Amino acid sequence: MNICIIGSGYVGLVTGACFADLGNDVICVDNDKNKIKALKAGVIPIYEPGLEELVKRNRKEGRLFFGTSIKEGVKKSEVIFIAVGTPSKDDGDADLTFVEHVSREIAAAMTSYRLIVEKSTVPVNTGEWVEHTIKVFNRRNVKFDVASNPEFLKEGSAIEDFMHPDRIVLGVKSKKAAGILSELYKPLKAPIVVTDIKSAEIIKHASNSFLAAKISFINAISDICDKVGADIVEVARGVGLDKRIGREFLNAGLGFGGSCFPKDLAAFIHIAEKIGYDFGLLKEVQKINDYQKRLIVRKIEGLVWNLPKKTIGVLGLSFKPDTDDIRSAPALDIISMLIKEGADIKVYDPAAMKKAKAVLGKQVKFCRDAYEAARSSDCLLVATEWNEFKELDFKKIKRLMRQPIIVDGRNIYDPSEMKKLGFAYVGIGRK
Repeated sequence: MNICIIGSGYVGLVTGACFADLGNDVICVDNDKNKIKALKAGVIPIYEPGLEELVKRNRKEGRLFFGTSIKEGVKKSEVIFIAVGTPSKDDGDADLTFVEHVSREIAAAMTSYRLIVEKSTVPVNTGEWVEHTIKVFNRRNVKFDVASNPEFLKEGSAIEDFMHPDRIVLGVKSKKAAGILSELYKPLKAPIVVTDIKSAEIIKHASNSFLAAKISFINAISDICDKVGADIVEVARGVGLDKRIGREFLNAGLGFGGSCFPKDLAAFIHIAEKIGYDFGLLKEVQKINDYQKRLIVRKIEGLVWNLPKKTIGVLGLSFKPDTDDIRSAPALDIISMLIKEGADIKVYDPAAMKKAKAVLGKQVKFCRDAYEAARSSDCLLVATEWNEFKELDFKKIKRLMRQPIIVDGRNIYDPSEMKKLGFAYVGIGRK
C-alpha cells in the first residue's frame, strides 16, 4: 500500500519504518525541516535499538521516504496516519491543536478517497472531531473514512512490539476502512480487535492507566516491605506468578515516567471529570508515583546525613533503559529535588546525555562513564536499569567513592552481595 505518516517522532518514525519493512511504500512527513534533512542524510534523531538499520535498509530499497509537505504525502497515499504530538495542558487535558491542524491540511489536499487514521494517543471523541474538521474543509467533497489505530509500542523494544504485537486494535465506522487496515496488518499474523472508534480510543487510555496502576501498586507494597522488613522482589514474584495478575510491571522502583504513562493518566482523569466521573483510583496512582521520587531523596539523606555540599552520582537519566527519552524521567525530578537541598550532582547515561544537557545545563556535572560519576561521590544513585550498570567493577567503584553508599532505585543488585563488598546499600523494599 501507499502510506503517509504525519509526524516523525518516536511513534511515527518507528511505524513508518516498520510498514516499509513489510513491503509498503511509506512517506514520513514532519514540519521540522532539520529533522527531515537529518533523516534524509541517514541521521536518526532518537535512540531506539535497531531503528537506524531499519531506516537505512528501507531507504536503500526505495520504500521509505521523508518530506515536509502534507499535501505531497496525501497526494501519494491512500492511508494517512496522524502521529503528531498531543502534549498535556496544565489541567491534564490533551492539547489537540496539532491534530486539528493536520486534519485541516489533509482535507484541503484530498482529491480522491483517503483513509485517515488516528495513531496518536487521543481522548475519546477525537475521531468525531477529526471527521467533522475534514468534512468542513473538504471543499471537493471527496469521500473519506476516519479510523482509530492506537499504538502499543514500548520505547527500547518498539520494533519488536510492532512486528510481534499482542493485538492490533482497529476502531472503524465502515467495512471499507476495516478491510484496508486488516489487509495492511495481515502480515503480522496477530489478533485483530475490530471495534468502534470511541472504544478504540478508550482502549489505549485504559491500557496505559492500568499498567501505571500496577507500577504504583507494587511501589506502595514496597514501602510496606521497607517498614516491616520484607523483600519486595520475593513478594512481587509470589504475586506475579498468579496468572490472573502476571509478573510484568511489578518491578518496584522510582516510579514511572516517559511520554505515555504520566500524560495518558492525566488525560484519562480529565476525560472522566468532563463526563462527571471522579476517577479517584487513578489520582491515587499519580500520588504514589510522585511520593516514590520524594522517598528516594529521603533514603539518600538517611545515608549521607546532611545533603548540602554532598556529592551524589546519578547513574541513568532516561526514564527507562534502551532509550534516550528523558520526558517525565524520574531521575530528572529527583535531581531537581537534590539540587534544591544543596547537593552537588554528577550524572551519566549511556544514551541520554545530549538531551539531558539541554534540560539540566550547568546545574550538574556530566561524566564520561559510571566510574567518573562515582569518583569522590558520597552516594551513587541508580536511576535507570541499563545493563551496563549491572556489570560494573564494584571494587573499583568503592575505591573511587568518598563514601561507599549505593541507593539502588531499580533493585538491580543483590543486597547481600553489595553489603559483602562493603557498601552501605539501600534498595526499594529490599531487606
